[in-house]
Amino acid sequence: MKIAAIQMVSGQDAQANLAQALQLIAQAASAGAELVGLPEYFCLIGQHDGDKLAIQEPLGHGPLQDALSAAARQHGIWLAGGTLPISASTSDHVFNTTLVWNPQGQQVARYDKIHLFAFDNGRESYDESRVLEAGRQPTVFELPSRDGHTWRVALSVCYDMRFAELYRQLQPDLIMAPSAFTHTTGQAHWEVLLRARAIENLAYLMAPAQGGLHPSGRRTWGQTLAIDPWGVVLAQQAEGPGVVLADCDWARLRQVREQLPALRHRKF
Repeated sequence: MKIAAIQMVSGQDAQANLAQALQLIAQAASAGAELVGLPEYFCLIGQHDGDKLAIQEPLGHGPLQDALSAAARQHGIWLAGGTLPISASTSDHVFNTTLVWNPQGQQVARYDKIHLFAFDNGRESYDESRVLEAGRQPTVFELPSRDGHTWRVALSVCYDMRFAELYRQLQPDLIMAPSAFTHTTGQAHWEVLLRARAIENLAYLMAPAQGGLHPSGRRTWGQTLAIDPWGVVLAQQAEGPGVVLADCDWARLRQVREQLPALRHRKF
């Protein structure tokens, strides 16, 4: 199964970001990708945390959701829409939500980011809980591939990558982790965290990322990655917009799990 992880450097114009995302989705589809993933906050990285409140959508319809549904249907692909600001229980918060559409353009999965990032080193400070409502439900969906196999795909977002227990209960074949890692934390931890999650779950992993200097002045780490169940980096891109392509091989997945049956050796 060919997958495509899209990297972006999103700005403060949601329509311009959406237009670029649709171009990159088309590029991925034309390269034969069956599953395409956008990065976290693909639609907006604004000047302030609260900027995303202005473009929030109720679950089911809205300019962003409708456009991505149409793109999945047009290209006949599975499409994971990075994250979108979906209306929450109060007007001053939103969910940071990954939605997945099937090749018919139907929404088939929803994941609201559970772990909300906070960081303060005295020079830069983040606290997603100011405007985000935390999700509560881990999500895995089944993707019947053209290769004849049904893949269990676990959904997660960025900071979730630091919480290994999330993935253990989902027993995925493929982990999706759209992200907007800060340059500081990404430089220190990004690749090692992603490879660890792939290795310990003996699963493929794709991490579409924000990567570069944004108009807001924020700098994200980038390094969009595709990783195999042995922790081998299959493809990556350092910074800038682009499409990272890789093949997920079902036979390789089974081979690694038979050679190292760690998942069957779990005690807790």
